[in-house]
Amino acid sequence: MIIIGIDPGLSGAIAILENNKVIKIFDMPVMAEGKKNKKQLNNAQLVNILKSNIKNNVEISVVVEQVNAMPGQGVTSMFNFGQTFGAIKGVCAALDLPIFFVRPSKWKKYFELINSSKDSSRTKVIEMYPSIADQLTKKKDVNKSDAILIARFFNETRLKDNN
Repeated sequence: MIIIGIDPGLSGAIAILENNKVIKIFDMPVMAEGKKNKKQLNNAQLVNILKSNIKNNVEISVVVEQVNAMPGQGVTSMFNFGQTFGAIKGVCAALDLPIFFVRPSKWKKYFELINSSKDSSRTKVIEMYPSIADQLTKKKDVNKSDAILIARFFNETRLKDNN
């Protein structure tokens, strides 16, 4: 089974896991939008990433972190975040990929990351997958780590939810 974990948002990431092994990790594909260095999701590149990781006759699930507006976030940033989240859902629907959502509190509790620093998920992933530590050297790689943990959480808990 291939599980694609997505930490949504323009600074998010995509992780491809097959049988709990990390196959590939990507930063969320973005491109320039108008003036002022603004960015938007590159939908075409997202499609290419997802399509290139689909294998015939292999079950695939896409798991996206289900996030909500947070106090203190600006209206514009929340609109942009919602636009990206909606585009991810639309791309998955267009590619006929089953999509599931998981709240941050669920997967973070599972990996004992509640009330820990943002960087703790990166440390956790490096412990689980020492062979990819060189791909998680920057602080911003916490988003890649989150995507990996989102996919792994789904893989390890999905059968429990069905019984």
